[in-house]
Amino acid sequence: TYSRNGTMKYLYDFTYLTDEIHNWLYAHCSPLMTMLLEFMIVGVCVLSVCVLLAIIFVYMERKVAAFMQLRRGPNRVGPKGTLQIIADTVKLLLKTGDGNFIETVLMKHIPSVKSQREDATGRNTVCISSQAGCPMACSFCATGKMGLKRNLTSEEIVDQVLHFARLLKKENEKVHPVRSRAHASGASPSGTAGAATSNGVNNIVFMGMGEPFHNYDNVMEAVRTLNDKDGFNLGVRHISISTCGVVPAIKRFADEKTQVNLAISLHAPNDEVRNKIMPVNRAYNMKKLLEAVDYYIKKTNRKVMFEYILIDGINDSKENAEELAKIMKKKLYHVNLIKYHDTGVYKTSPKEKRHDFFDILKKAGVSATFRISFGEDIDAACGQLSTKENEKEKQ
Repeated sequence: TYSRNGTMKYLYDFTYLTDEIHNWLYAHCSPLMTMLLEFMIVGVCVLSVCVLLAIIFVYMERKVAAFMQLRRGPNRVGPKGTLQIIADTVKLLLKTGDGNFIETVLMKHIPSVKSQREDATGRNTVCISSQAGCPMACSFCATGKMGLKRNLTSEEIVDQVLHFARLLKKENEKVHPVRSRAHASGASPSGTAGAATSNGVNNIVFMGMGEPFHNYDNVMEAVRTLNDKDGFNLGVRHISISTCGVVPAIKRFADEKTQVNLAISLHAPNDEVRNKIMPVNRAYNMKKLLEAVDYYIKKTNRKVMFEYILIDGINDSKENAEELAKIMKKKLYHVNLIKYHDTGVYKTSPKEKRHDFFDILKKAGVSATFRISFGEDIDAACGQLSTKENEKEKQ
């Protein structure tokens, strides 16, 4: 026991309790009950300390892991062949340690001539893959033809961003060498300091190869690393995850209460059309999908993007537009219309039909925009990612 002034007076048997508690127990309880209660109190104290130490250990382990992942650099997936580059798009082929191939794309939002000042640069968005291949088999998507090779690890997902962060850093050093040296003292271990500025990676979208919600745990671990202030330090509102409609994962994502953006690959106004082009709809029809989206909105109060690729003669009629308008006319729904990029299956909806479709949505009061297309000339646009190396393996 301890004396009233805090100095050790006795140390015996089971207790480190103060005299007051020890004496109170003996005054009100039998000796046996006193011993049992003292055991319980000491046990609770020891357990509490252990739990606290465990929490501290897990927290520090995550911080160290994020730091070391960036410190080591991209050593889990490496470049294979050369970069494919056009004015505003860079496509990179990467090879994993076990020989699988994935593609990732950098999209540069080049500023207009009017804003071409020394400090005026556009946004840079990296479109990353979550799987080698994809199991969803959407008929308009080249990746879906590959089938699934395997899920990517969180490190392999983060590495895709790091490759482009370093590329942009080198480009910036060439254009603004003085400014780059001035910032060097504040650089992170990974060399990605300023990644959330106009000189580096501004946005990340999980819209490359694979279905992110079929690799949920690794994707969310990658998001945490990319967001961590001791990691890549990119705000979660600059990260978007697109899913073809895996309903249980959407609900799980809603319960995370994260500010990561959610996008839904819809591409059809009804079950009949969606069943033909997206097999996932047979498991999770549009009623179930929209219920899950509404659950997400109720939990997060965040806007949801609905992606809609316009395919000639499949989903681009005026009737399709009117039907889509009826289900999309909700406060936090936003429709992103996308031009179909050739994958050898369908034809692109004519420009006039695309504009008519858009006008019908707007007149109905639906929030809608046309998404800017990047990289069609190098097969880097939406739905076109499909590595030739993986295709050769299948043959």
